[in-house]
Amino acid sequence: MKKHFNFIAFIICLIIFITISILVITKKDLYLDTYVYNLISVIITPINTQVLKSITFLGSAIVVIGITILCIIFIKNKRYGIFMSIDLASITIFQLILKNIFCRNRPVDINLIVENSYSYPSGHCLTAMAFYGLIIYFIIKSNIPKKNKKIYSILLSILILFIGLSRIYLGVHFFTDVIGGYTFSVCFLIIYTYIIKRWLI
Repeated sequence: MKKHFNFIAFIICLIIFITISILVITKKDLYLDTYVYNLISVIITPINTQVLKSITFLGSAIVVIGITILCIIFIKNKRYGIFMSIDLASITIFQLILKNIFCRNRPVDINLIVENSYSYPSGHCLTAMAFYGLIIYFIIKSNIPKKNKKIYSILLSILILFIGLSRIYLGVHFFTDVIGGYTFSVCFLIIYTYIIKRWLI
């Protein structure tokens, strides 16, 4: 049942990613991007901006690399830290390749922070889903109480979603950049966790 679910999730995310990618390549005017940004822009306030800047920071390279180093140092089973390192290195390579394939410019209307790389797909969303999603996978496979698994997994899932929201709010990504990043990383995670699962025992 689980294998079927993973396969279905992989196919759905792949279709969404390919569809968005085609629209980006053909430079279609995506009304959905404007619509979602207009919805989010109504909550722009100085306080919200500071909060969402902090949230977006949690998807940055400094934070995820720092967490990985701490895991390598303090977690007894070094395999987890190694798998996190490979996960990060892999998704970073994919990020560089994809951004330079699509070469999509970032939004120009409102930029509450400055970013210089291409827009599609969102690097923060690629990283957040691949990195924190892998931690969720580790938590689910761990021996901690079931209640704690649910709590930690839900909190990390909310963090992943809010990192995507923060990128749109801060005006550095389109909605489709975020969805493209998420869907690609889900496909990556399904394959990656399938490969590493035999070594987690």
